[in-house]
Amino acid sequence: MQKITPYLWFNNCAEEAMAFYVSAFGDARILSVTRYEDGPNKGNVLNGSFELAGQQFMALDGGPAFNFTPAVSFFVNCATEAEIDALWARLSDGGSILMPLQAYPFSAKFGWVADKFGVSWQLSLAPRAQKITPFLMFVRDQHGRAEEAIRLYTSLFAGSGIDAITHEGATVQHALFHLSGQEFMASDGGLGHDFTFTEAISFFVQVSTQEELDHFWDQLSADPAAEQCGWLKDKYGVSWQIIPSLLNELMSTPDAARSGRVMQALLGMKKLDMAGLQAAWDG
Repeated sequence: MQKITPYLWFNNCAEEAMAFYVSAFGDARILSVTRYEDGPNKGNVLNGSFELAGQQFMALDGGPAFNFTPAVSFFVNCATEAEIDALWARLSDGGSILMPLQAYPFSAKFGWVADKFGVSWQLSLAPRAQKITPFLMFVRDQHGRAEEAIRLYTSLFAGSGIDAITHEGATVQHALFHLSGQEFMASDGGLGHDFTFTEAISFFVQVSTQEELDHFWDQLSADPAAEQCGWLKDKYGVSWQIIPSLLNELMSTPDAARSGRVMQALLGMKKLDMAGLQAAWDG
């Protein structure tokens, strides 16, 4: 798994959404699906993973608590007009157009759309090695903080750096940066929008040790009320999940009693405690 994985929270349509995205992108596949085994969500997606053009995503059926917004979108670097036209046709079907697909001063062909599930995509006729790039837009009370956030994020992840920043006055018009070798984009999007970051899209960070987990948690978490089961919200409102690879190993056991104990321990935690999870598994 890549170090940082976008994690999408759907209102009980994760499986349909994953199948739709895999069908829309030519180089794509569903990697895994685990389901709720009981309760009101029985049969729905507890955790799904899929890959689009080399970019891994995760998804779950979390219910109606959170909605997708354009504050986090996915920038798709298309290689040909045929590709961008076909992808636009699929993603815009049943969705809402934020910027029509046409020529702009910054792109020979560009469009911004929220698909029928609410996830936002920016399509541009400008091929890059990384085809799909998460894009963070800092709006409302976070407007003007994009560069500050970029510098924090790049300071925390090994193999990170700022590739380019274009300013418009004191704000960021466009920035390209990388975290652990993965490209991200960001901009300051203005004060007047009626949306901002939500937990509907978080960033799943896989760690291998408690020390690494503590490093990210202690530097990122800024809202104690948002801390739950490895989830946190940073001071800009961006949500992250700091999850040890050990958790997947423990939950993959065919022993239902052991995995059940691990789940109960997990539900009682905010920052995850690897020793506590292991102790639950051991019984």
